[in-house]
Amino acid sequence: MKQGFRPDVVGSGGWFYSEKVKDHFFNPRNIFKTKEEAKKFKADGIGAVGSPQCGDVMELRIKVDKKKDRIKECKFRTFGCASAIASTSMLTVMVTEKGGMKLEDAMKLKPKDIMGRLGGLPERKVHCSVLGDKALREAINDYFRKSGQFERVKEEGTKIIDKALKITGKDIEDAVLEGAKGFEEVQKMTKVGIKDKNCIPEVKRLIRHYRAKHFGKS
Repeated sequence: MKQGFRPDVVGSGGWFYSEKVKDHFFNPRNIFKTKEEAKKFKADGIGAVGSPQCGDVMELRIKVDKKKDRIKECKFRTFGCASAIASTSMLTVMVTEKGGMKLEDAMKLKPKDIMGRLGGLPERKVHCSVLGDKALREAINDYFRKSGQFERVKEEGTKIIDKALKITGKDIEDAVLEGAKGFEEVQKMTKVGIKDKNCIPEVKRLIRHYRAKHFGKS
């Protein structure tokens, strides 16, 4: 399996962090240590996700090798927990190693790819790990917009699934990341499908999709 992905560890629900997770938490790579350091970093693209009010927020900045269309530098700052810090630290390593990752490949990175390199995360902490890859895609989209490459911008999670309650695909994804494993649990968390029953088949399909994407499960 690619990049050492271990389904017995990733999303296993265990209590313990791997040695790599602890290393990247206690010694995070490519993290801004001061406000001045962040100001001096001349980013080509900036991405920010999450909410400071909730405690989980991630800002990620990239520099791009424009001739090679690769990420040459990637740094971050966060209010996130140990899992968010460790997974984003590993993400910055992955996208800058070996001459830098191509932008198109970086846009396709999934949390399970990062967790595989870390040796896994407890299932209840998987939702923390998505902050980094979402912020990365936001930063790349920001670079595309600033450089006039609008045709390469890829928006996420904006499609409305439940027309009655205006519930989006992102709402379904967030419920899965918070631990919902099936339709009943997602409906309890979001109220999806209570009024607009026509959306239920699509909701079930999205649950399978996001379970496979984030946990390697259907």
